[in-house]
Amino acid sequence: MRTTGNPDIVGEFGVPRSTAIGWLCGDYQPVVSDKLFDRDHVELQAEVLKLQQRIRKLASVICLLLALIRALDIRLDRRRLPEGDAKAGLLRAIDRAQDALSLRGPLRILRLSPSRYYQWRRAEQACGLDDQTSCPRSTPTQLTADEILTMKSMVESPEYRHVPTGRLAILAQRLGQVFAAPTTWYKLVRERGWRRPRHRIHPVKPKTGVRASAPDELWHVDTTIIKLVDDTKVYLHAVIDNFSRKILAWHVAKKFEITSTVAILHEVARGAISAGEAPTLVADGGVENVNASVDDLIESGLLRRVLALKDVTFSNSMIEAWWRTLKHHWLYLNTLDTAESVRRLTALYVEAHNTEIPHSAFWGQTPDEMYYDRGKDIPMQLQAAKTQARAARLATNRATSCGLCCSGAEKNGKARVAA
Repeated sequence: MRTTGNPDIVGEFGVPRSTAIGWLCGDYQPVVSDKLFDRDHVELQAEVLKLQQRIRKLASVICLLLALIRALDIRLDRRRLPEGDAKAGLLRAIDRAQDALSLRGPLRILRLSPSRYYQWRRAEQACGLDDQTSCPRSTPTQLTADEILTMKSMVESPEYRHVPTGRLAILAQRLGQVFAAPTTWYKLVRERGWRRPRHRIHPVKPKTGVRASAPDELWHVDTTIIKLVDDTKVYLHAVIDNFSRKILAWHVAKKFEITSTVAILHEVARGAISAGEAPTLVADGGVENVNASVDDLIESGLLRRVLALKDVTFSNSMIEAWWRTLKHHWLYLNTLDTAESVRRLTALYVEAHNTEIPHSAFWGQTPDEMYYDRGKDIPMQLQAAKTQARAARLATNRATSCGLCCSGAEKNGKARVAA
């Protein structure tokens, strides 16, 4: 019937005409004849065993490959595949797999979406499978290779190192070199790793600033501004001891008053524990530190004043560093709505800073322990505790073992007994 194309010739066998037409229109299916069963039973059984063994080998190889893919976390739905050869190889493998599977099967195994698969097929017929994200035919408005080289030379040229990248883009337009937006320049500089020739030369800075050798030898005083949530300001004055980093006195004021500095200096002087020479006060040149009231205090011999970066070369950085810690580690983590809340929060932090928080420069001692000389044994205690903790950690880890380790130890013990 398939040879003649006439569905009527099978009518004598009782086959309906519609069924015969369906046979003609459908795909040809191979017919299994009874000749297969004419072979010897032993021969058929040997062939079946051979095929079963081959199936087991292929299944083992597939399991190993799948385990390797999972271990390497290779997933095409999460990873780009820019190389054209790799894509072509996958497409050929998918074509071969379609002899036994539908297209959906290989795509699910490879985690490859149908849209991506058909995109690769179209790319195979057009520009090739290699990623061409800047193909001149697909994006004709892109920059040419000569324009990109010109941009690179201008970005990396010492002649234009003083020109910011955004302004360099406009300068290139003024010079008639490259007409591209500043955002394009920023994008290419970032993606291609172009470096501006800006090797900064800084003066040599001391690694260690001024350091006192005893408490109440060197004090630092300063004032900082703290903004409240309603955009009003409060002023915080403080004095820190250079030797111990202890906050000796502090004061919160709603207004900037030069008398606040004098008040906290008198408070610090009354609480000083050193009976030696008058302490040296390091301050900046602000009006709260250089005024008639402070001058009278200095002339009385109670203190000596040194202006940072004027009388000496070092700055007032110690208390500036404490301001940064106070604000960013504590104050800015709370609601600063009134001067009273700032005063309360500052009191809590100063107490913790002086008595609870160990300073890294003092091998675990707090500022109070350094100031009052009460923590000499703490570094040795911490070192001894560290050694003890390490020994306990080793003992715990060595005592914790799996069944394999236990069996190995038993075997070694039996071997030693037998020897």
